[in-house]
This record gives sequence, C-alpha cells and structure tokens, in this order.
Amino acid sequence: MSILPATDVFRASTLSLLWVSNSHVERDRGKIILDDKLSPLLLFRDKRNGKVIVAGGYHHLSAASSFGENAMIPCKIAGPD
Repeated sequence: MSILPATDVFRASTLSLLWVSNSHVERDRGKIILDDKLSPLLLFRDKRNGKVIVAGGYHHLSAASSFGENAMIPCKIAGPD
C-alpha cells in the first residue's frame, strides 16, 4: 500500500474534485473528522494512455482533498508491470 497526496492522484487521473455538498463526500468527511478509517483508494495504472484510473474510493479522495490539496491518502495501486 502507498500513501500519496490527493492532489497527485487527481492530477494523474485527470478527474475533477467532487463538491463537499455531495452526500457521499459529506459522509466521508464526517468519518475523517471522527478519525474513522476509510478504505484505501484502489488505483489502476493504465500504461496505454498514461493515466491513473480510480477504480474505488473517488468519494474518499474528494473528501480528503476538502481538508487540503496535500492531504495524504492511502492507496492500493494495481496494473500491468
């Protein structure tokens, strides 16, 4: 497992940040505030186009980012070697 800055994951995936008003992001923000564990992001490295695909945890990523763009977030990275 890796721990990466949320901003780097957004940059590599070219995804947009979900707004805090999203109910799933709000729920995950609450868990972060209460220091509850969130599952790690599941990332897939797509060598064909050089992007990272967020296969799981997009809401977690947006929630963590709402506390600061350099928020560190645990990730599991899969993909062809």
